Amino acid sequence: MKILGIETSCDETAAAVVEDGVNLLSNVVASSQDIHIEYGGVVPEIAAREHIQAIIPVVEQALEQAKCSWEDIDGISFVYGPGLSGSLLIGSLTAKTLAWVYDKPLYPVDHVLGHVYANFLIEPKPEFPLLALIVSGGHSQLVLFENHFKYQLLGQTLDDAVGEAFDKAAKIIGLPYPGGPAIEKIALEGEAKYDLPIAKLSNPYDFSFSGLTTAFLRLVQSICGKDYTFPSFKLAELLDEQQVKDLAASFQNTAIKTLVKGAKKAYKEFSPKIVVIAGGVAASKALRAELQKAIPLDLEYAPINLCTDNAAMIASLGYFASEHTEPTSPHNIQIEPSLSMKSLD
Repeated sequence: MKILGIETSCDETAAAVVEDGVNLLSNVVASSQDIHIEYGGVVPEIAAREHIQAIIPVVEQALEQAKCSWEDIDGISFVYGPGLSGSLLIGSLTAKTLAWVYDKPLYPVDHVLGHVYANFLIEPKPEFPLLALIVSGGHSQLVLFENHFKYQLLGQTLDDAVGEAFDKAAKIIGLPYPGGPAIEKIALEGEAKYDLPIAKLSNPYDFSFSGLTTAFLRLVQSICGKDYTFPSFKLAELLDEQQVKDLAASFQNTAIKTLVKGAKKAYKEFSPKIVVIAGGVAASKALRAELQKAIPLDLEYAPINLCTDNAAMIASLGYFASEHTEPTSPHNIQIEPSLSMKSLD
């Protein structure tokens, strides 16, 4: 069974074809990230316009790479949330129109859940029960899967997602967007010499990163000899090169410790067969290394191009959705930009 996946939740326009949920036949991504770098983050209106221009060529390229015609496609899956409203609309309208024209069943899926399914496209295939640490620019969650579409949300961020925290920290010390890769690169030359706090929460599986970001800002102000009244965007001008490297290493070290602490505790309590990291921050080599130290399993990771936003994970999830749910009528399509993952049983 071949599923065409469409992903347009943020600034990547992506389409892919996956067979039986596990065999990747094509994966095409057109990113507008270079445009957004100029603004220090994603501009929703620009992202939507870029999707309009790219979506049909990307779909056609995905079919061509997979050596498929529309007769070979058995269904279409697309992201209905969470994400940017304008971006989601472009993907949903495209999927709906293609489903009408080619008479294909339609499967709307959750973008965040999709990140977990990138791990079904590599070897060895994940087994259940499965513990997923989902980390990206907009999401930080710990989820325990008993099976497909049977999962428990153990914890999530109560404020900023870890990717968002990296973006903020990078901006404070004068590094470019996106912050995670920029900090990881420069942290290799630094020393994690500064102590930063890890939030203590009533649910040990929840995360909080806003306090860490504020503490990081206060630390940088202190190093620069300034107080809270000094403009944060000018602080980087007062730091020398080694200070920036050490600050980057210190922030990354604390953020990763926060994530690994929750994942390690969940592993000990629930004894899953496998632990996976999903989402854009899963591309972090530092996070992968620390999680491997903390958990006594041979961890397998999706390649970087399947960690960041892509449609292959959406097509994989769409296949499993077709096995567990009825297709959705194109007349009933609704996007949910603020969609939140909840426990299912």
